[in-house]
Amino acid sequence: MPGTTLQDNKARKVLVVEDEGDMRLLLDIMLNGKSNLEMEYASSLKDAGNFLQEEQPDVVILDNKLPDGLGIDYISEIKKNYPEIKIIMISGYDASAEDVALENGANVFLQKPFTRDQLYNSIVQLLDHKN
Repeated sequence: MPGTTLQDNKARKVLVVEDEGDMRLLLDIMLNGKSNLEMEYASSLKDAGNFLQEEQPDVVILDNKLPDGLGIDYISEIKKNYPEIKIIMISGYDASAEDVALENGANVFLQKPFTRDQLYNSIVQLLDHKN
């Protein structure tokens, strides 16, 4: 929806865990200019873990295939240690991963390729309904 926005003016932090530079750039372009989103990046599960020990973003956009493991296996770790964080799992390899990702605690699963609207609307929906 073109008019979809976050309900308040508070800056929302989004951690993107993605090892492919082109995909990180694409995600940045897709969300660039979207109000109140502060983007941070990690290229591995280890980097994501280090980041999460220091800061807790509102949303984690988590790729599945990473150099040091599968994002799908890391979902439960995030949920166990940081239950308030919302997770959007993205994957371009295995559409069957959707059920497992959601069972492990992901809030949204997006199959690559996805649109800017699908991504942004997922973020807005998760943050506007955050307790």
